[in-house]
Amino acid sequence: MAAGTRELTGPARPGAVFAVRELRFWLTDYRRTWRGSIYSSLLNPLLFLGAMGLGLGSLINARGDTSIGGASYLTFLAPGLLAATAMTTAVGESTYPVLASVKWVKTYQAATASPLRPADIFHGHMLFVALRLTMNCAIFLAVAAALGAVQSPWALAALPVAVLTGITFNAVIEAWAITRTRDTSFAVIFRFGMIPLFLFSGTFFPITQLPAWLRPVAYITPLWHGVALCRSLSLGTATLGGALIHVGYLVGLTAIGVTAGNRSYRRRLYV
Repeated sequence: MAAGTRELTGPARPGAVFAVRELRFWLTDYRRTWRGSIYSSLLNPLLFLGAMGLGLGSLINARGDTSIGGASYLTFLAPGLLAATAMTTAVGESTYPVLASVKWVKTYQAATASPLRPADIFHGHMLFVALRLTMNCAIFLAVAAALGAVQSPWALAALPVAVLTGITFNAVIEAWAITRTRDTSFAVIFRFGMIPLFLFSGTFFPITQLPAWLRPVAYITPLWHGVALCRSLSLGTATLGGALIHVGYLVGLTAIGVTAGNRSYRRRLYV
């Protein structure tokens, strides 16, 4: 109760500074594991783009499918996988690391004994996830460019869009994950949330190929907005109006996640 009262009535404080302190903790911890993550960050785009973009893509290109706008399948696939990579990275960083910090390792409880408040802990971890997303997506984009999957200089703008897509998933899922006491529900998120989004949000084929009744469901998913904007930027077909709609949707959903996360972190850590 005293901590909660202190949060409501205490003097103004530079919240961003305290969030950076939490970020430094995550960076210190990441120093032990960064080599393994670099390898996977490099191998994933190589394997996916090589097998799906070049291998399967050669069959699709030979067929001359006009549903992908006349582009090669590699150039169609790469920006979609970029956004999907951001989603999978964000979901992974927003589930087990959060539960471990609050239940098994209890670093969150230790942090609340310091001047950090629950919102600082939440925001600090979001900053760390944003850095992980930037690293993974930058590596993916570099591999895609090396394989000839980039057609427009505007593809560079797909990097912050992919990061925003990942942050959207991070904010929403982390706001929920902090309330969990067991990890069994994470398997449900992976199997019935992340995998269907990965397959049916326009990553591998246009949404127009889905049954008409299923398309509206795909259009409201955050991954579709990220895929659509990354793809239009990479192919050089983006419009200002379309970009504003996609970005506005992702920013709005992120704001909802951050607001919910501020509350759920406070309820879980101020007991």
